[in-house]
Amino acid sequence: MASKQNYVKKMEAKNQQRTDAGVIADRFPTVEGMVINMTYYHNAENPILMQRTVNFFPESHAFFNLECMIKGCEKGGFDLKRIISKQIKDKKKVIRGEMSCKGKSGDLPANHSTIDYEINITYSTKSRKKAAKKTKKK
Repeated sequence: MASKQNYVKKMEAKNQQRTDAGVIADRFPTVEGMVINMTYYHNAENPILMQRTVNFFPESHAFFNLECMIKGCEKGGFDLKRIISKQIKDKKKVIRGEMSCKGKSGDLPANHSTIDYEINITYSTKSRKKAAKKTKKK
């Protein structure tokens, strides 16, 4: 029963973080869409754990903290918020990089999981806020 309560609390906290992050259309009005392609790696005989594609739309939450896929990893994951914010500020369409999970667990080594990522952003030619103001004036 305690584990179910812990799970519910964890999910409520995560949902609150998503809500607090806001919506992409509000935080980044020039972004039409975003696609993040990732390859997860772990320390094993076959190092590729999985490949994943995550799509973000203007109405999506601007929450870019993607979970570590290693069972038992606590407070880990891959927070791409700073990277994505800088990419949008610099108006770059594509960036690539790698990141290590900073999560910990008693049995997991420090470099238990990494990702290679490619972030593709499509920008609108006009910001949504400007377009909304023009529509209201008419």
